[in-house]
Amino acid sequence: MQKRITILFFILAFFFSLNVGAQCAMCRAALGGESNSVQAQAVNDGIVYLMAVPYVLVAGIGYAVYRMRKNNKTN
Repeated sequence: MQKRITILFFILAFFFSLNVGAQCAMCRAALGGESNSVQAQAVNDGIVYLMAVPYVLVAGIGYAVYRMRKNNKTN
């Protein structure tokens, strides 16, 4: 049952994701306007990159813990 709920959650998250701009209020005010569209996109990409790094690190640590626990159960 738990596995079905997890799969359903990921399917719904995939189909109902929103395209949002990851920009704080100060960045939006400084980069607002038509002339700064390239700079604004670069700032958005940088924010998303900085946001993704902690998630990748936590996932790597979680995988390492999973592998250690799996190896301890087999021994």
